[in-house]
Amino acid sequence: MEETLASQKMKEIDFLNNLEKISSLIPNRILKIEGNILNKNQKEHLEIIIFKGFSSSTTHPIEIDLEKKVIESKYIITNFKLYKAPLTETKSNFIRENQNPVFFLNKKNWI
Repeated sequence: MEETLASQKMKEIDFLNNLEKISSLIPNRILKIEGNILNKNQKEHLEIIIFKGFSSSTTHPIEIDLEKKVIESKYIITNFKLYKAPLTETKSNFIRENQNPVFFLNKKNWI
């Protein structure tokens, strides 16, 4: 049973870590991840921004240690939006959106 939990945890770590690696290779892209933190049968809005290989949350504290999950709480991801950096107020930098988590694990989909 512990091996299953450990492998699930590693998948979560690897997922965001892999997105960060792709982001570091394409520094003119910003990936906005939206979802929900599951907290005692309540959902709290979650937003994570990945830019130049680093994750940052605009809604919750995150873990910087690469050996730990970025978000310590249970969460679900519902949407991904890709933007061209830098963001400006004068023009739309939106590139594409997708709900499939595997979509942005393909580096070609960041271009």
